[in-house]
Amino acid sequence: MSNKVPINHLRELESEGVFVIREVVSQFENPVMLFSGGKDSIVMFHLARKAFYPAKVPFPLMHIDTGHNFQETLDFRDWLVQETGVQLIVRYVQDSIDKGRVVEETGYNASRNKLQTVTLLDAIEELKIDCAMGGGRRDEEKARAKERFFSHRDEFGQWDPKNQRPELWNLFNGRKNMGEHFRVFPISNWTEMDVWQYILMENIALPSLYFSHEREVFERDGVLYAKTPFLKMKDTEKAEKRIVRFRTIGDATCTGAIESVASSVEDIIREVAATRVTERGGRADDKRSEAAMEDRKIEGYF
Repeated sequence: MSNKVPINHLRELESEGVFVIREVVSQFENPVMLFSGGKDSIVMFHLARKAFYPAKVPFPLMHIDTGHNFQETLDFRDWLVQETGVQLIVRYVQDSIDKGRVVEETGYNASRNKLQTVTLLDAIEELKIDCAMGGGRRDEEKARAKERFFSHRDEFGQWDPKNQRPELWNLFNGRKNMGEHFRVFPISNWTEMDVWQYILMENIALPSLYFSHEREVFERDGVLYAKTPFLKMKDTEKAEKRIVRFRTIGDATCTGAIESVASSVEDIIREVAATRVTERGGRADDKRSEAAMEDRKIEGYF
């Protein structure tokens, strides 16, 4: 009996992602892989391990920590680092606040999500990083749909969506001037469904937040937020226990939950197939303006 793995669209996406990651290592001197503990960065790291197996991944993971993370995400991050032996670099938004590099927002909708940009750009300059790989996907949001695999950033870390380099076939142009760097997105062509089907196929471990669980939440502007010390509730808002899960994981102050009883990857796949709401529909940071994501990306966001 043949031991060959059957080729399907998931294996094609896997092969594409592995190729892009290998291209990064061949073209850049000091790359890192941005890691949030969310499913997309976990899948991207899984591809990196495949790309260089049986050797270890030849670059570090870097987490920009807002200080407002879900504890489950941090616990999973630390477990994964211990299990795989990969190097982890952590930079903290709180340090940027303490140094006066950024000013913390105030009010009921205050979030540190946007402040990550300065922390990230400072880390890139400090560590002389010439490429930062991210788990962004084109189907997530219209600004991300404009991205190439290799996204050039100028000496200020900024992105010009109208001045991107052509990518013909599988040729990627990583040439840059002093002080410039690249963001690279190995899973650009994946959809949310692709990610979940691949997680099922590869039996990839995930933080428990992605699966249904009981949690204290409150509703604001039609979105369910977890009750945390980081998010100030209004007098008219009341927390109650509900069975929820998270479709996307980010800063706890702007990441919404959904009511769900999906307790397995198979359940989630069925749920995603039936939903008509986008994955980032519960992200408050994307709703601040019509072009919120693009504005952040132009400034140097992930």
